Amino acid sequence: MGWSVGDIVTDLRVLPAPYNDYLLIHLLGMVLFGGVGALLVPLMIGRPLVLFYNQIASLSIAQIVAGFIGLSAGLLLAALLAFPLARLPEPFGPVLPFLAAVGFGTLGLGITTLRYREMFEMLSVRLPGSTPEGEPAHTGSTRLLLDTSVIIDGRIADVNATGFLMGELVIPQFVLNELQYIADSSDPLRRARGRRGLEVLRRIQRESPRPVHIMREDPGNHLPVDEKLITLARKWNMPIITNDYNLNRVASLQGVTVLNVNELANAVKTAVLPGETLTVQILQPGREIGQGVGYLDDGTMVVVTDGQAFLEQTIEVSVTKVLQTAAGRMIFAKPAVSQPAAVGREHY
Repeated sequence: MGWSVGDIVTDLRVLPAPYNDYLLIHLLGMVLFGGVGALLVPLMIGRPLVLFYNQIASLSIAQIVAGFIGLSAGLLLAALLAFPLARLPEPFGPVLPFLAAVGFGTLGLGITTLRYREMFEMLSVRLPGSTPEGEPAHTGSTRLLLDTSVIIDGRIADVNATGFLMGELVIPQFVLNELQYIADSSDPLRRARGRRGLEVLRRIQRESPRPVHIMREDPGNHLPVDEKLITLARKWNMPIITNDYNLNRVASLQGVTVLNVNELANAVKTAVLPGETLTVQILQPGREIGQGVGYLDDGTMVVVTDGQAFLEQTIEVSVTKVLQTAAGRMIFAKPAVSQPAAVGREHY
């Protein structure tokens, strides 16, 4: 553009004789417009280029090869359709071959990039780069990806110590960074949660019967932590261990296996059927008049009809109904028929 403006200025001869030099005007035009372009173009396309680069950098060699194969197949199919599409009357004939090339190329690229593992397994091809960055060679055992919430919760350390987790635990570096950020928070509650998470990690590393690895790979600084976890889980085919309800739903919708600690806790609770008798301490009044509320050893809430009269006492109750909710299990009961006057304290 600067060179073209230089031609116009030279032809119009708007400058006096000493400054109407052909080479000087063209050089000044190129420097001026080049400087403006150097300032404006990065502002317009810089962020999209960075996002595109981060997306490419997060892909494995297998995904790139599969994407190239899918793009080639899509373009080949579009080329086969180009001749009959071009014979259509205007305005379809000149436009549809180009749209077919873009559409089928994008479709082939997307399908093979998302389903590259199934494609290579179908072709009996061993995937290159099948181990995450910073990890030892995969030995055949399952790798399990830990979420920030499940580390702060702490129960994963107990479950892992028992040996029920048949796989190596993988903790991404960005999860460690998030725990450190929470531990350095000015809010006392958040700071305590972050420090608890770091303590749980040290316990896991010390007591785990299987190796614990720190993954240095980061899908991109611009992504939230949950999206990074889902990206890594899809890339390396690793289940995510979490107790975050939203992450559980989003990851499941994207085809990622999720192991929810809350669901595991509900599954291993003792089964209680209507008519059975339980011993429970009434700790507080219920929402309804006369109700009392107590808890079993596993934390299950027991709502006792007419139980408020036995506040702070340990009594025998008969189960009337068991209600399973998204938050957990709730038991409804009533005092046993042969109820002693007081079991938990001396009664007058």
